[in-house]
Amino acid sequence: MPSVTDPEMRQAVADRIRFYNDLGIYDFYRREPASSEVVTSLQTERDSARRQEPIEEMPRTKASVAVVAAEENSSLAASSKPEAGVQDPVRALQIIREDIGDCTRCKLSKQGRKQIVFGVGNPNADLMFIGEAPGADEDMKGEPFVGRAGQLLTNMIKAMGLSRAEVYIANIIKCRPPGNRQPERDECETCSPFLMRQIAVVKPKAIVALGAVAAKTLLALNAPMSEFRGHWYDFRGTKLAVTYHPAFLLRDPRQKKETWKDLQMVMRELGLPMPAASSHE
Repeated sequence: MPSVTDPEMRQAVADRIRFYNDLGIYDFYRREPASSEVVTSLQTERDSARRQEPIEEMPRTKASVAVVAAEENSSLAASSKPEAGVQDPVRALQIIREDIGDCTRCKLSKQGRKQIVFGVGNPNADLMFIGEAPGADEDMKGEPFVGRAGQLLTNMIKAMGLSRAEVYIANIIKCRPPGNRQPERDECETCSPFLMRQIAVVKPKAIVALGAVAAKTLLALNAPMSEFRGHWYDFRGTKLAVTYHPAFLLRDPRQKKETWKDLQMVMRELGLPMPAASSHE
């Protein structure tokens, strides 16, 4: 991608980065538009502002700005993270939590959530589990996976020969959606950058995405679970596998055997000993 040398264009990019930083967003994701489209989109946005004519901002424009911002200001974005340079992962995670605050960045803050559900577990974990969103029990306690699905996840972790305290557990979004509905795309896009920062601090050797929402959000792919499962994906320098969400397993226990296959794949990758078949759920 050619550098953006126009001073006004660079200023527009810097202003957009500061805008996202104020929202707590520090990571930008490449979407591979053609270079000419990027420059054209930015030029159109700037010229439109000069004319002071109302214009509907299309998703590509936002993505284009983010792409150029990532290319031109990657060092600025990295250094502007509050936890940048903090060596202690416990403190780094605390800083991210403090940055989230009593979040009002999306509509979930006004739809009945009681508290932020950040994450729990070993900040130096080799294995990280990521679900989609907190439920009622999690919203009440402020900890992910503590209800019936959480109990099953704990059993799954034990079947792998690990304890819950040895792994790190988080969700794509940190507020309970009303009625435990699936998170909506804008909610995931607003909240997931905080998760990316958690991943960057924990630095797990492997990530397990629990369910389709987590898989689709993390991998930016739209596919059925049958296609997601059974493969390793390269995710920001970490290996990522996909399996069924424990809540789904409560509804369809027949899939527990398939989930165990997925977990065994993870165990082999991490060099964990295989326990007896009778020890898993």
